[in-house]
Amino acid sequence: MGFCRFRSRVFLPCKDRIPLPDARKGERMPRVLIAEDSMTQAIQFQMMLEEASYEVSHFEDGAKALDAIEKVRPDIVLTDMDMPEMNGLELVSSLRFQYPSIPAVLMTAYGSDELAVRALEEGAAAYVPKAKLDEMLLGTLEQVLGLMRADRSYASLIDCLNYNEFDFTLHNDPALIEPLADLMQQMLSGMKLCDTVERVRVGMALEHALANAMLHGNLELTREEIEEDEATAIEGLRSEVEERQSLQPYCDRRIHFHARMSTEKATFVIRDDGQGFDTSTVPKPGDDRLLEREGGQGLVLMTTFMSEVRFNDNGTEVTLVKLPRTTSN
Repeated sequence: MGFCRFRSRVFLPCKDRIPLPDARKGERMPRVLIAEDSMTQAIQFQMMLEEASYEVSHFEDGAKALDAIEKVRPDIVLTDMDMPEMNGLELVSSLRFQYPSIPAVLMTAYGSDELAVRALEEGAAAYVPKAKLDEMLLGTLEQVLGLMRADRSYASLIDCLNYNEFDFTLHNDPALIEPLADLMQQMLSGMKLCDTVERVRVGMALEHALANAMLHGNLELTREEIEEDEATAIEGLRSEVEERQSLQPYCDRRIHFHARMSTEKATFVIRDDGQGFDTSTVPKPGDDRLLEREGGQGLVLMTTFMSEVRFNDNGTEVTLVKLPRTTSN
């Protein structure tokens, strides 16, 4: 029986998200298929995406979008929720069944968070509120596609794995989150535990859990401070993350990550050295308050994409369990 066990208490090297292809080098641009019944909004999305070097195809309802998959062969589908013939929820479900290797991102209107959670349960890789499209859409698409393009250099060898285990200690560098999620995806692929889209969904859940532990747990940043940091980074100024990386007590804190994966189950344990939080305040899955709390969207993705999510008593550790889709539903 193939067996692999990694016990590496090391710091991951910094690595940027795998870049999008470059048309100037003759590389094919990622193809986005948009399902949107509003022509005005469809044009707005298409202009935004084409400016960011995406190839874009548009269809006015879910049924036409689904019929066009074979011809367009998109890398990702971006769909509205409310459309004639076939709505976004039905399209996501059909894609999950007929084209499991093509991820879907749902656009939601104000007040449709419950439907967004249902779409995630049906197989969507992510969702973006329409009120935040300008600031979130491109980043969300890049995140999903980046996870889809995880390095396959060792694909043949990884396919021989039956079990593997990892143990990492990370300092508080956000650049470490994406490569770690990518590595876990490669291992999951070798385990044959889930298909391509499910693998991406696990990667999304891990990225949110790691970011929460690092930014909220160790560095004790609020959502508002993180958003301000993003604006500061654009202006080229020193960010609050960088400030706290060199200040006590934050600079001595670490993220402790442990993963065990087999062909039957994957378990990820993420622990921070922060002060924790009152876990009794975390709403249960399906509770409308979940999206309203600090880090609510990340919690929705984690609880929807993973088979089980549980916190320790003081809120410094989260355990995420993934079972094969046939046994996790």
